[in-house]
Amino acid sequence: MEEQIQSFLTYLHNVKNTSRNTELSYQRDLRKLSAFLETMGICSAEDITAVSLNAYIRYLEQRQFSAATISRSIASIKAFFHYLLRERLVYTDVSERLKPPRVEKKAPDILTREEVERLLAQPGCESPKEIRDKAMLELLYATGIRVSELIGLKVSDVNMQMGYILCRDRMKERAIPFGNQARTALSEYFFKARSILIRDSKEQALFVNYSGSPMSRQGFWKLIKFYARKAGIEREITPHTLRHSFAAHLLANGADLKSVQEMLGHSDISTTQIYMRTEQEHIREVYSKTHPRS
Repeated sequence: MEEQIQSFLTYLHNVKNTSRNTELSYQRDLRKLSAFLETMGICSAEDITAVSLNAYIRYLEQRQFSAATISRSIASIKAFFHYLLRERLVYTDVSERLKPPRVEKKAPDILTREEVERLLAQPGCESPKEIRDKAMLELLYATGIRVSELIGLKVSDVNMQMGYILCRDRMKERAIPFGNQARTALSEYFFKARSILIRDSKEQALFVNYSGSPMSRQGFWKLIKFYARKAGIEREITPHTLRHSFAAHLLANGADLKSVQEMLGHSDISTTQIYMRTEQEHIREVYSKTHPRS
């Protein structure tokens, strides 16, 4: 089945223009399915039956995989069979009756405005590294971009005069504005730090590490955890926490849902609506604690 999976991944890349992360996710899911089916003597997609697929889903449940993981696996299987039907590699979609388990959407972890201020105040201006860290944190909170988008930014993606950045995901592109504090932090980084950190004047990456190479995801995760501890934030936070906080704080201050959706790059507005529910729950909690007749 490996050849059929590889053909599907090539189709996703060349025709559907999916991102690398999406392709890797499909690859992992389908290879796990293939390994399980091989134990049942099934080595080709045309030999897969509804019974064997249900056996795989039961196997995942017995191994206590989360509902979200099982739902993603089912989505991958269904996409795979849609492709096989399209290419006439199979003539029946045996995945059509698979039903994903209900996934309870957890409320995203949101920092308070005071916590954000403490976090962003931690990097000083004493060294090129601190100046870079300040710029990265300010830009992340100012734009709500993903950490992969942050470390993937090129110098040419930043328009300092107009105050926006360009984020690209394969064929899609979105422009996201940033405010004065992020602009100031970026200016400091450009003029006082980046030229010291880079080793090659032709380096296009906006943010680089001490060796002059582009920042890594792991490097930035360590950075944000370090400053969170320094700020006295005891709960666990990730780069995505600032993305969540960006969205929730914008909506709390009156931003419209559609604009926030576009800035976040969500394809489905229901994904953005979770931040409205989070803010409403916070308001109810404050009310119940403070109103004399609650």
